[in-house]
Amino acid sequence: MAPLKFRKIAVLGYRSVGKSSLTIQFVEGQFIDCYDPTIENTFNKTINFAGQDFYLQLVDTAGQDEYSIFSRSHTVDVHGYVLVYSVTSMKSFEVIKAIRSKLLDMVGKIQIPTVLVANKRDLSKQRVVQTEEGKKLADSWGAAFLESSAKQNDTTVEIFKMMIQEIEKADGYTQDRKCDMM
Repeated sequence: MAPLKFRKIAVLGYRSVGKSSLTIQFVEGQFIDCYDPTIENTFNKTINFAGQDFYLQLVDTAGQDEYSIFSRSHTVDVHGYVLVYSVTSMKSFEVIKAIRSKLLDMVGKIQIPTVLVANKRDLSKQRVVQTEEGKKLADSWGAAFLESSAKQNDTTVEIFKMMIQEIEKADGYTQDRKCDMM
């Protein structure tokens, strides 16, 4: 049996886009319906991906904006980034671009393992950011893309499996299958 692989993943995005909801849904399998701004929380979960067990440490961050100063915990020993915006907020979509740019500056790289997540897809009547816009942005970054609804728990596990896949790809591990999930 292969040894457990440790991976630290930071979940970043604008205020109230559902970072905590996605993280708690993945770790605990429940949706928290009330909004309580996060300062910073860390969650741990073991998951099997492609026959390998991974011990994930998830850093659920406070909401950022284009002027935020990043904490070192957002970059030190982090293997990959889940960048979240809400399909109901154009501001969150614009801010996620600034967040990624700051991340690249802080880590001193031109490419980082990233999954771009369009959250709150269940709120279709309030949608202002179209699927194609998110996909186009992710493609321009060389990132994976996924639409999700933390409330409906339809793709939360897939987000973190895609994140592991992106990290492993960056580490030189490749898997035969490629998937886009929406």
